[in-house]
Amino acid sequence: MSVKSSSNGFAVLRNRNLSLYLSSRVLGTLAVQMQSVAVGWQVYQMTHSLFALGLIGLAQFAPFLVLILWAGHIADTHNRRNIIVWCFGAQLATSALLLAFTWSGSTIVWPVFAILVIFGSARAFMMPASQAVLKNLVPHESFSQAVALSSSSFHVAVIAGPVLGGLLYAFGPTTVYLVAAILLTLSVITMAMTTSAPQVMNTAPVSWSTLLEGLRFVWSRPIVLGAISLDLFAVLFGGATALLPAYAHDILHTDASGLGWLRTAPGAGAAICSIALAFFPIRRRVGAWMFGGVAVFGLATLTLGWTANFSIALIALCLLGAGDMVSVYIRHLLVQYETPDAIRGRVSAVNSVFIGASNELGEFESGITAGWLGLVRAIFLGGAATLVVTGLWAVLFPVLSKMDRFPHHDAEEKARAQA
Repeated sequence: MSVKSSSNGFAVLRNRNLSLYLSSRVLGTLAVQMQSVAVGWQVYQMTHSLFALGLIGLAQFAPFLVLILWAGHIADTHNRRNIIVWCFGAQLATSALLLAFTWSGSTIVWPVFAILVIFGSARAFMMPASQAVLKNLVPHESFSQAVALSSSSFHVAVIAGPVLGGLLYAFGPTTVYLVAAILLTLSVITMAMTTSAPQVMNTAPVSWSTLLEGLRFVWSRPIVLGAISLDLFAVLFGGATALLPAYAHDILHTDASGLGWLRTAPGAGAAICSIALAFFPIRRRVGAWMFGGVAVFGLATLTLGWTANFSIALIALCLLGAGDMVSVYIRHLLVQYETPDAIRGRVSAVNSVFIGASNELGEFESGITAGWLGLVRAIFLGGAATLVVTGLWAVLFPVLSKMDRFPHHDAEEKARAQA
């Protein structure tokens, strides 16, 4: 599995639009991660229910599933920068609503799920636009570095957000939601400062045919279909992170601060991995790297279910994030390289459905499974299922598992040599 060093991993940050975009994304993700820790801990304290933890994921995924194809069409027919600004604004509104709910002193949990439906709706429109816009912000020869740095900046926030959220929760959830609202306000302002990135606008009228164009495209590309469906089913069954509030409370016997460290560990592993990828991007044996990353994810989940030691749990979660980062990096490059700009929003929407299903629906599945089988058994089952899916997909999609180089690799190398 060879990689090729790149000495200009951070050179693309000289691009003003990219720097502003990444800054906005870090601020927004930091706020969302803080808020996620507070919501999970608050709901579990109110209900002491594993099923309720699963409903947190379902509340975010249900509107996502309904709206995502329309969101992909919007990303291809409207300015993607403006869409992202409005979505950050909607997320700001959810922080304000959670703040108001907590201030009210209500002990009824359903308003939290209703607020998360709004958050899930904003996320549905955010993901296709934010995935599709990156290809428009940097030159073709710098795209792989931009992807790695985008992932790095995202995971910086994923690292800091849960820890900060857990520490601030000592002052109450109102403090977390207030700080999240401030950060999201800054995120809106920063994103609005970017200039509109050039994009190929789709002018076809909206119809079922245009809405389903992205799905047809993915279905016609076995490499893309295999990559995003592998992530869907592997993470769907291995979504142990949704159970971390209960795992921290019942197995490790720690508090909200400890939960914050547990939530940040996957992001730490992913960030370290993504920084390495910025300087040593994967060039050869792409398929082996991708399946290896998913296998590490499954093995780390098994380790998490086996241990009751806080330090070992942190290490397992760190490895889980690193393995996931490798597969995410490769999948994102495959989708973007293979997709024409005119339909990139709709293809990104399909990719977002798979990501959302694996994350939020995976959280719901984990909550249901834990309610039936118990917390530890559910985590074990998730890790084992991930490994089974990895082996099965290697057989079902040999074109992906045996892939050596990325598509258009030669064109990128030529462009980089001329730069």
